[in-house]
Amino acid sequence: MHRIKIISGHLSECRSAGSSSAEDVVVVHGRRTAIGKAKRGAFKVTTPDELLSAVMTAVLTDVGLSPDKLGDVCVGNVLQPGAGALMARVAHFLSGFPETVPTYTVNRQCSSGLQALFNIAGAIRSRSIDLGLACGVESMSLREVGDPGDLSSRMTAVDKARDCIIPMGITSENVAERFGVSREKQDAFALSSQQKAARAQSAGLFRQEIVPVTVRCADEQGIEREAVVCEDDGIRAGTTLAGLRKLRPAFKPGGSATAGNSSQLSDGAAAVLLGRRSAVEALGLPVLGVLRASAVVGVPPDVMGIGPAFAIPAALEQAGLTVADIDVFEINEAFASQAVYCVEKLGIPLEKVNPNGGAIALGHPLGCTGVRQVVTLLNELRRRGRRAYGVVSMCIGTGMGAAAVFEYPGPRH
Repeated sequence: MHRIKIISGHLSECRSAGSSSAEDVVVVHGRRTAIGKAKRGAFKVTTPDELLSAVMTAVLTDVGLSPDKLGDVCVGNVLQPGAGALMARVAHFLSGFPETVPTYTVNRQCSSGLQALFNIAGAIRSRSIDLGLACGVESMSLREVGDPGDLSSRMTAVDKARDCIIPMGITSENVAERFGVSREKQDAFALSSQQKAARAQSAGLFRQEIVPVTVRCADEQGIEREAVVCEDDGIRAGTTLAGLRKLRPAFKPGGSATAGNSSQLSDGAAAVLLGRRSAVEALGLPVLGVLRASAVVGVPPDVMGIGPAFAIPAALEQAGLTVADIDVFEINEAFASQAVYCVEKLGIPLEKVNPNGGAIALGHPLGCTGVRQVVTLLNELRRRGRRAYGVVSMCIGTGMGAAAVFEYPGPRH
């Protein structure tokens, strides 16, 4: 592991955490849709362009910014054809954005949304643009993980290449077995995620984040009606440890990963507005957060879930911070096995991890998750009412991990 290499995402000229510069890349505002259960939830027949348009429109409306001020729009997506290039441009026009503003998409699998943010941040830092919108969207109801595409027959002769097509559930089992993450630890982590998410939802903590989306659906009599979706529907408030223990292994006989301690397949979208601090202040826009560092690293594909354990230290080093300096870690819960491993490997206090629940409870719409995590993180830091630091991180299929460090500057901003 000592040869793990940071392969992208550097903001090498980032100023040290806590300092302020006109060149800082700042987050102005962010919103997300509710997260729906794939195939069975509120968005099961809602197309991703509609989900994406809802958040794109809301972010700019909330801050009173005309879309013609945007220099670029980048959208993370995994399952749509061509990483959703057509879908994203359609959403752009559904949102009333002008043709003069460009749009493109990016697919770095589970980190696609965060990668969209990194791409917009890079364009701002290089002075290509002053303001940009970073988004993520996925409909796992309408598209499924399937055909891996056209691959060389030589792949079977190269171990690491062959490992890239190992099912994600099996990589979870590999992490559990190789690093001794017990079923008991996984179930306890999953229960905590559900309990935290249920408390947050009951307390109304997600209301600021979520854009209500109007959908058309058929009732029990088959009559089509309109409904407004404004709550995550994957949270299971009644989850118990006894119930989790009864679940059978989902991916292999005798395994420890179950439907209850793995992330849910989901639908959703999220968007954040980014800008150079000088441009943001000139327009009188608020500063919700400052991007202090970013990193993407490579890890073995057969244990891809360990990615955050190596991406987080890389990002913290860039920011000049340590684990102890971070107030909140938003680590994607692809599987409890890998989340537990990463938390224990880095010595992160559990009370700092996903204080409002994670993907086991909320769901994991692949392209959306990274941006959703940023929105949730910065809202949580703002609620704490003081300057604070947070990390967003996730593992990535085929063997990678991504992480970003954000600073909430305090209520004066």
